[in-house]
Amino acid sequence: MAHAHAPEHIDPDSPPVYFQYEDIDQQQETYIVGMWAFLVTEVMFFGALFLTYALYRWQYQADWYHYHEQLSWKLGGLNTTILLVSSLFAALAVHFAQKNKTKWQVAMLTLTVVCAFGFLAVKTVEYGAKFEHHLFPNKTFVYGHQAHEAYEKEFGVHKPGPFTQIVEKIDGPEKEQEGNPQRARLFFSLYFAMTGLHGIHVTIGILLFGWLIKLIVQKHPVITDYIPTEMVCLYWHFVDLVWIFLYPLFYLIPK
Repeated sequence: MAHAHAPEHIDPDSPPVYFQYEDIDQQQETYIVGMWAFLVTEVMFFGALFLTYALYRWQYQADWYHYHEQLSWKLGGLNTTILLVSSLFAALAVHFAQKNKTKWQVAMLTLTVVCAFGFLAVKTVEYGAKFEHHLFPNKTFVYGHQAHEAYEKEFGVHKPGPFTQIVEKIDGPEKEQEGNPQRARLFFSLYFAMTGLHGIHVTIGILLFGWLIKLIVQKHPVITDYIPTEMVCLYWHFVDLVWIFLYPLFYLIPK
């Protein structure tokens, strides 16, 4: 593990410079470059999924318009707003960390976590309604009027569940399921894959923020400056940015 030293020519109150670095500027630039390198790998990871999405949408644009009507643009918009607000709180956390205002820093980080939980709560309602409508692409997947009639003939009449009732209060009655059922399975496979992967990143963000808040409150020696806060918040901004692309791609498809 790297050990810190404090050269005589620097302010004793400044963050420690570890032995492998020449000065604090080089040390902090290394942290930031490392974080950006990690984010580039994340971009490549999501990029493959976005490319797959683009190819299928290019081929089946008319069908995908019908499928996207099964999603709630209002709940998607609410989640977009929540993440944008959380990014503001994250940016303020970095600002207060740079000013050594620890209480405000912790408060902003906590509000960011609250927003993250709010995002997951809304997503749970959305996912719950999709499961109740049998739109999760497993063996219970059912799409289209004829498929629903056959399903109800075998298993009984479908009754709206609690998540469906919440969505219907916000969005109104469920829209008619139009379009090719096989392509619908493809659409919802990508929807759950991409938004689910994003949800995992949100969960990781919550864990990182919780870990960071704990270290700050404990005044752990690892936290010597604002860099850890900036790194975690940089990750969070990336998570927000991915959603900014996901929202119009799935919820706002033009006819």
